[in-house]
Amino acid sequence: MIENARIRSRIVASVLLICIIAWTIILVNPAPLMFHAHHLVTYSGASRSSFPIILLLRQLAYLVLGWVIMLSAMMSPTLIESIQHVAERSFKRQRGRAIGLFIIGYVTVWIVTNSAILLIMLSISLLELPSHHLIIGVSIIAFLWQCSPIKQRSLNRAHNHRELAAFGLAADLDTLYFGITHGSWCISSCWALMLFPMVLPQGHVAAMATMTFLIVSERLEAPKTPTWHLRFPGKLIQISIAQTQILFSSQLLKQE
Repeated sequence: MIENARIRSRIVASVLLICIIAWTIILVNPAPLMFHAHHLVTYSGASRSSFPIILLLRQLAYLVLGWVIMLSAMMSPTLIESIQHVAERSFKRQRGRAIGLFIIGYVTVWIVTNSAILLIMLSISLLELPSHHLIIGVSIIAFLWQCSPIKQRSLNRAHNHRELAAFGLAADLDTLYFGITHGSWCISSCWALMLFPMVLPQGHVAAMATMTFLIVSERLEAPKTPTWHLRFPGKLIQISIAQTQILFSSQLLKQE
């Protein structure tokens, strides 16, 4: 029990450190992220030059880097429980490899999905629609998806942690498959929230922070029956208020 508690605390610390590093990069040097976003829309509207510029410069690696940074900042806190699940069901000598395979599977499915989304967005940009039309369209789609039973079903499945084999190739394949399937359910639940910052001509960081708050809050909620309903970040707001009150009280006690 003590060993499991240590493992869990180390994973929490490591994941939060990665999240902090990603947000620091975004705040200090958002160039990779901005390259990713600004080729979708411009301040005056969509640009027909977006697609040939990306093909000409062959900046695929740069785009992937921006997406991985964005993914680390927004989604890494939601992986804590899943990584703990993998670690606790792996032998000590296999634990690092198992966690690595889970992350590889998770990131790979996100990168493939992002590539498809990027191609779709770049194709839409060829229509030269005003940027506000794209923002309104994505906002409507995101809102409907947020309220949909499919969204709730995906959130429920993301809480489902499958059993993992303990030995040999079966253990490696199970862990890799767990990363892929978990990433797929995360994509199904979060794709609209992740897409929204990408279509904004400005305010990307603020939009990312807001979407991250919503994504993390959704994962803290218990599974529910898939129905059409509005979702609010109730539990995370309660936790934030409680922690703020504790911090404020401790500061008052120090001053007395």
